[in-house]
Amino acid sequence: MPYVDRQNRICGFLDIEENESSGKFLRRYFILDTQQGSLVWFMDNPQNLPVGADCVGSLKLTYISKVSDATKLRPKAEFCFVINAGMRKFFLQANDQQDLVDWVNALNKATKITVPKLSDGQQNTENQKALPDVVGPKKQVSYKTEIIGGVPIVTQTQHEGCDGADRAEREAMHRSHSQLPYFLGRPTQEHTVIKSGYCVKQGAVMRNWKRRYFLLEENSMSYFKSDLEKEPLRMIPLKEVHKVQECKQSDIMMRDNLFEVVTTSRTFYIQADSPEEMHSWIKAVSGAIVAQRGPGRSAATVCPEATIRCCSCNYESGNKWMKLNPALCSRHQ
Repeated sequence: MPYVDRQNRICGFLDIEENESSGKFLRRYFILDTQQGSLVWFMDNPQNLPVGADCVGSLKLTYISKVSDATKLRPKAEFCFVINAGMRKFFLQANDQQDLVDWVNALNKATKITVPKLSDGQQNTENQKALPDVVGPKKQVSYKTEIIGGVPIVTQTQHEGCDGADRAEREAMHRSHSQLPYFLGRPTQEHTVIKSGYCVKQGAVMRNWKRRYFLLEENSMSYFKSDLEKEPLRMIPLKEVHKVQECKQSDIMMRDNLFEVVTTSRTFYIQADSPEEMHSWIKAVSGAIVAQRGPGRSAATVCPEATIRCCSCNYESGNKWMKLNPALCSRHQ
């Protein structure tokens, strides 16, 4: 049975198949440390090992996508369960059925992450770090505050040139307001920012979950390593998005507030920090798609009867089926 030690870590002995597909299980002492975000295992209880003894294996919790009973996968291994971590499956044996259930539940609970939030104190510290140039004593710049759509928007009323210092000020002002649920435009960008904020996204290859800063503009949705980065890790053109909706596999994927952005080439799984924020993102992205494609064109409408240009609506085909505008083509409604 796993137990909680004095450092609030879940610990206990398990047998693990260290060499994949070998069928050979070795006795190891496991420590599930949610504070460090890792699962580590040792030859024995570290208290019985020499001081400073290294672990023999470790796994970051963000790499774990699912933990489940593996009785059917390994019928000869009693009380077996599996940890799915990217391209690797780790098979482990518990001491009994209750031990198996407790470990599976503990691991799934530990990996069911939510978006980290900044406390008020941390937020103030972040803002103070971002604004040293704006409040400098050598240069007086005035700003005005307007309430637009219930959101306070700060804009500069005096422009003393477009040198590097001015650009730094404008970028700093944006960073200080980057946590607003809606931000109506960056002074340094031509396109309107419809929505921005942090979410957790699943990777394409390793299937691990990482915190990313998302930016929704009128023609695209991009994500960055942080709100301080200028170049996105990826930009998703809205014209390639077929639909955005709440994920129906959220329970299977062990993620709350999960929605999906479905494109021609890939489905992006994104986790918001609350149900309200999830629905807000879905509404914002859907609205941007409608605004871009015009009335009657929401996400792609698929017509299985045609693979070439339609005679009535004359709308270009996609990869396999034609995407039609039902407002113009009554034949394919």
